[in-house]
Amino acid sequence: MAQASEWPGRRLGLPETGARSVARPGRRFIALAIDWGTAVLVSVAFFDYAAWATLAVFAVAQSVLLLTANGSVGHLLLGMRVVPLAGGYLGVWRPFARTVLLCLVIPAVIWDRDQRGMHDRLIGTVLVRR
Repeated sequence: MAQASEWPGRRLGLPETGARSVARPGRRFIALAIDWGTAVLVSVAFFDYAAWATLAVFAVAQSVLLLTANGSVGHLLLGMRVVPLAGGYLGVWRPFARTVLLCLVIPAVIWDRDQRGMHDRLIGTVLVRR
């Protein structure tokens, strides 16, 4: 059981607040809403709002932006980024693996006590504040 002095990310060596602290759920949900809303708008504009197109636009945007900017539009607008726990470059495979797991939904809704979804835990990343 977590002690009162525990915070999400402490076991990972991350600070309680500020830069590089674990992004909290409120920011994450708003970022997801921004990303999904953007995908819906593109789907409506170009694909007559097909469900497969919305998911495909979401997945492509996630992969490309994680690969190039370490975060989606929602992440970046809300001051977050995805980083590898070991530090360094996110790499090429992590953005794609994270996106596939995120699109499957179930890994993303199972969180550990550091508030990391299984999609992040499986690939060794964490969503932190900038």
